[in-house]
Amino acid sequence: MYQLTRVCKPSRARLVHLVGIGIRPPFVRLLPSRSLATDALVPPKPSRPRPQIPTEPLPRSRLLSRILLVAKYTGLAALSSTFGVLLLGAGIFIHDAFTYTNKDVHRVPVLPLALHPEQGGPKNLPIVRALVDDVEDDEAKKLLDKPKLVIVGGGWGAISVLQTLSPGDWHVTVVSPETFTTFTPLLPSAAVGTVQVRSLVEPLRKIVARLRGHFVDAKAVDLVMSERLLELETQASTGELKRVYLPYDKLIIACGSTSSTHGIQGLEHCFQLKTISDAQAIRRRILDNFETASLPTTTPEERKRLLSFIVCGGGPTGVETAAEIYDFCQEDIVKYYPKICREEVSIHVIQSREHILNTYSEAISKYAEEKFRRDSVDLVTSARVGAVHPDHVVYTVRSLDGTITTHEIPTNFVLWSTGIAMNPFTRRVSALLPNQVHKKAIEVDAHLRVKGAPLGDVYAIGDCATIETSVVSHLLELVDEADKNKDGKIDFDEFDFMVARIKHRIPMAESQLQKVRTLFDLYDSDADNSLSLNELCKLLEEIGNKITALPATAQVASQQGKYLGKKLNQLAKKREVLEANDIQDLDEAVSVPFRYTHLGSLAYIGNAAVFDLGNLSFMGGLIAMYAWRSIYWSEQVSARTRFLLMMDWIIRGVWGRDLSRL
Repeated sequence: MYQLTRVCKPSRARLVHLVGIGIRPPFVRLLPSRSLATDALVPPKPSRPRPQIPTEPLPRSRLLSRILLVAKYTGLAALSSTFGVLLLGAGIFIHDAFTYTNKDVHRVPVLPLALHPEQGGPKNLPIVRALVDDVEDDEAKKLLDKPKLVIVGGGWGAISVLQTLSPGDWHVTVVSPETFTTFTPLLPSAAVGTVQVRSLVEPLRKIVARLRGHFVDAKAVDLVMSERLLELETQASTGELKRVYLPYDKLIIACGSTSSTHGIQGLEHCFQLKTISDAQAIRRRILDNFETASLPTTTPEERKRLLSFIVCGGGPTGVETAAEIYDFCQEDIVKYYPKICREEVSIHVIQSREHILNTYSEAISKYAEEKFRRDSVDLVTSARVGAVHPDHVVYTVRSLDGTITTHEIPTNFVLWSTGIAMNPFTRRVSALLPNQVHKKAIEVDAHLRVKGAPLGDVYAIGDCATIETSVVSHLLELVDEADKNKDGKIDFDEFDFMVARIKHRIPMAESQLQKVRTLFDLYDSDADNSLSLNELCKLLEEIGNKITALPATAQVASQQGKYLGKKLNQLAKKREVLEANDIQDLDEAVSVPFRYTHLGSLAYIGNAAVFDLGNLSFMGGLIAMYAWRSIYWSEQVSARTRFLLMMDWIIRGVWGRDLSRL
């Protein structure tokens, strides 16, 4: 027999405490003993279930929890990254598998005229009526019977036309001496290595491929409008120059401009900044100057001359170039070249007006000038360059009292960025037409048609063109339309009709024709409630003098190109209907005159940027600079250049500019 003996009887609270700290409570054990006689008479008590004491899990430390959480998400990130890399690799593999295949290019058809063009034209030159890829496939053959559209140039205007045209409507041929288009606003950045030149160019053949168009690597030199022949100059593999004729049904001149010389002597010692070649030449000269200045044999006077950089012109190009040179010195030269090179650097901006960025708002001009003064950039305003010599620049400054003083700056680098002028081809076209009197560009009407050329045959857009602002030249036509009673005078009702016609012919005159009655009364000198021809001539002449010509900017060229592309699309769709109705002025029938919408101007001024949005001006540091970058990034021609440009900015920020002299 055994006797149940309880060793201890802890309280419930203590049991909970013992369990909580991991100690098992005392247990009941059996002890041997002698049984009593009365025990057999007592029935055993039924056993009651013992209450379950709740136990709590051991608390986990906060540090351990955080470590496990970090490990969890790190593992997920690593796993997803590995999956992404594998997926990207698989995509590249699949792309390569389908890209690197043998394509059959045997027995490519070529028209006989493309191999042996006939002679003709005023100079008896070969006439390229067929190109070697005109019948290479079925899609190309469909375009043979389409009207021939020839575009001279590969700048902003030409690219906008190509991007707006609908495929299949025109037989398109692009003529340019360069095989690529350039994003010109970022040329100052390329000149110091902030971005690479490859990030700013896109092959013209890739752009024109969407239209199944053609590209001719040549330079336009002359034009035969009576026979619709464009004379081109090509270069053979031996270097020999040859000339041919290229026929056209419609011709678009978009070949840009050159820098204006203003009659200054010695400009052969200056750099320009209009092409990729210009940017590369500037970069080489800047690096050469710093390398020579670092030599121990260079004298202090020579070092100062080598490290003196002069920019002639305070417009956007000149200001941005000066800012890029300053950034280059602050961020790279000071790190990798002798410190004395950075100390001896001097940057000078010579501006003929009283302020730099004078076409922007006054607040922006003052902000940019103050920024340059803080950066120790020498601003020379109200000055004119007299001559440029190989080792120095001579300029004059007019003081407030009218006194003119002459100064010299020793230098080995001069950038000339002051105004535009005609290139040889546009000068030749202008000389062919007697009514072309503009000295800087080809004059076009509101439909962008070259004045004096056969109606609707030749257009001009971009820097090489300027829209007419003279109203008085249309005096006789306007009087003939408005003078209803043919009395030789224009009353107010007739003048009101004339104003509507002027706004339609020259949309840029609208701002000068807001108060019609006031204008009428102002020039009605004899108060007879009518305008004589002399009074009307004086009125129209003064209105034309107040009209401001459109600036030679990429924004203007781009809008003109898009306008012309849309018009050509409409002409292609409605060609048969227009020809059946014998309509002479096709442009008027399908489109309204061109109207320019100013979207704002912007400029980079050294880790800062300024924006002129008309009534609103915005300027600032890094935030404005990133906004400036975002706008230019979005304006890139292709996704390829966007990616390359983004990578260039990242590389410049992490590793700095490339200092290699290539």
